[in-house]
Amino acid sequence: QVQLVESGGGLVQAGDSLRLSCAASGRTFSIMGWFRQAPGKDLEFVAAIITWGGGSTYYTDSVKGRFTISRDISENTLSLQMNSLKPEDTAVYYCAADIATYKSSARLRVPGEYDYWGQGTQVTVSS
Repeated sequence: QVQLVESGGGLVQAGDSLRLSCAASGRTFSIMGWFRQAPGKDLEFVAAIITWGGGSTYYTDSVKGRFTISRDISENTLSLQMNSLKPEDTAVYYCAADIATYKSSARLRVPGEYDYWGQGTQVTVSS
């Protein structure tokens, strides 16, 4: 049985850093990503990583240069290092995994392309 369990959320001030983790169990994945959902808004793509072929990473424009997605294959974990946090980063952050080996950048940004989801972890950034 596949499970994705996020951790690391919390309440921080603008400019602070947080590191989110997602522990996967049941199988390994080539494609994993992070999405977020702010109150009253749709689920939004944040970042994705494809380990097949060398570890390509993808980010939404608003987090480029501030967030870093990474994988630890041996531990079967996914991380999101978030620096210089802004109030607009406040959301529930979800870990997602896809059983495909590779997908295009466009498809990686679509929530419906992912097969498994975690329960989410709250990130709140105060101004």
